[in-house]
Amino acid sequence: MTPAPAPDSPRSSQSPPPSGVQGDLEMELLGLSNALYNLGTTVINDSTKERDKPGGGKQVGLRVNEVVNHLGTIDDMAQHISTMIPLQVLTEIDNSRNPMQLTRERLERAATENQFMNGKIAAIDSYRKYLDEALAQNFPELEAHFAGQENESLPVMMNVDSPLEPVAKATNGNGHVYHDG
Repeated sequence: MTPAPAPDSPRSSQSPPPSGVQGDLEMELLGLSNALYNLGTTVINDSTKERDKPGGGKQVGLRVNEVVNHLGTIDDMAQHISTMIPLQVLTEIDNSRNPMQLTRERLERAATENQFMNGKIAAIDSYRKYLDEALAQNFPELEAHFAGQENESLPVMMNVDSPLEPVAKATNGNGHVYHDG
């Protein structure tokens, strides 16, 4: 009989554990959790009025042995599992924080940064559009060039002799574009 999961458990009581070694490990961890809980309640009961009952002290030793047996089994199982757990997740667990909260925070941060970058890209595209329109108004002979350049991301240097004829591009390593000739 498997015990009911904790109310804040990520897995509902209806879903079975995964199959294979990871499922066995999950069940063993659940058993360890229950053994630790039982040890805690036994210690509390033993340190209160129930201590005076006959055989009261022996229960703590039995509960400790249960916990040690679960830890030994988990250590043996760990030899067969190659799954790596990020250290930050273990730190969050040690600090009594839910690792799912860490995942949620990371996803929210990534979404925020993505929206920020999308805003920057939209602003640059808008600026480029307005700049192209202004240049086309002031330099009508370049209008054909700006219409064909809408999907390009790098500027094209124009040949001084013939403004409508682009020249070969090259960079000097610093990102500056210069032309041949």
